[in-house]
Amino acid sequence: MVTQYQPEQLSRLQKRTVKVLAIGQAFGGFGLGATLSVGALMAADLSGTNAWSGAAATLSTLGSATSAIPLANLAYRKGRRVALASGAAIAITGAMTMILAATLRSFPLELIALFLLGSGSAVSLQARFAAADIPVAGPRGKDLSLVVWATTVGAVVGPNLIAPGESLGLAIGLPHLAGPFLFTIMAQLSSTLIFWFGLKPDPLLIAKELAGLPAKRVNPGFKAAIEVIRARPLAGYAVLTIALSHMVMVSIMSMTPAHLNTAGHSLSDVGLTISLHIAGMYAFAPVFGALNDKFGPVRIIILGQLTFLAAIGFAGLGQSNFQMVIIGLFLLGLGWSASTVSGSALLTEVLPTDEKTKVQGFSDSLMNLSGAFGGAISGTILLLYTFGGLNAAALIPVVFIVVATSFSKRWRG
Repeated sequence: MVTQYQPEQLSRLQKRTVKVLAIGQAFGGFGLGATLSVGALMAADLSGTNAWSGAAATLSTLGSATSAIPLANLAYRKGRRVALASGAAIAITGAMTMILAATLRSFPLELIALFLLGSGSAVSLQARFAAADIPVAGPRGKDLSLVVWATTVGAVVGPNLIAPGESLGLAIGLPHLAGPFLFTIMAQLSSTLIFWFGLKPDPLLIAKELAGLPAKRVNPGFKAAIEVIRARPLAGYAVLTIALSHMVMVSIMSMTPAHLNTAGHSLSDVGLTISLHIAGMYAFAPVFGALNDKFGPVRIIILGQLTFLAAIGFAGLGQSNFQMVIIGLFLLGLGWSASTVSGSALLTEVLPTDEKTKVQGFSDSLMNLSGAFGGAISGTILLLYTFGGLNAAALIPVVFIVVATSFSKRWRG
């Protein structure tokens, strides 16, 4: 019953929910960096050309985009617990299929595996919104950013497990590049169990109960989301910011392993670069959450775009300098973090409970479709115009976000 939840009870439940989400994110994050970096190298190996390196980001993000709305629908009907645990379980199947693809040396099978692994990214994205489900007083950027930050532990360590994972895989008879996915399986299994047993009571179901919403089936699809966005343009601005910022990040990050590999750098160098990039994505999320709560999301979104400009300058102009590329990828992660945390906080702020999952699922889907598009074209751009040209092309989405920001005050009304 609604009357059972007093403000202090909701506050305690919110703290517990954020803690469970953070722990689940920490374990789930182990597979994020390895999936894209090792997947890109495996795609080039199995296909025979670096042009297909972007397939790792493309298929993974397509998988995340495809599962985002069904997981949002499942969350609305059954709660975040069921949705998050189910998505993580699908990612386990993807990691197992990656090992099978490497064993059979089947590129088509790897594409299927990458698609399934995308579900793990969808879980990571949905978890940040789950941190803002329970209606407690105060700004929401802090709780949301803490869940994003929790991914740091696994995501930073994950890429550095590429070499140990490969050694473990070779020791037990697995082929080259298959071993790291053993860690992905263990990490996603842990994440599944944490979400399943830890999110009781369920934060979204409590929010629905408090809002007096019926527990009926809904279809939070594209049409419903667009209707909400038409009525609330500021939500559309938040969705656009999240999607295009992700496109910038994925297009550059997905081609970095191939660029470094072509330049003669080792797997350890690739792992270090991606680790620092992911540290930028997640480690400073609480800082951006605090800045968001103090200065407002729009200003932090602008800060994120300025950081993207710096990242593009370092990585693009310094494409032949390993240290410059590392700095650029770190700043790229920071720009993504500022934009995603603030965009997500803004989206949560402007939507009531009955409309949240409609637009959140749509936002995550569009975010990943944008990333998939960036990953799909980045390989061709890299081959035609080098890594510097790829970075220059990434300026286009940044300009779109800056232009859209000029209308944000008018949309807020």
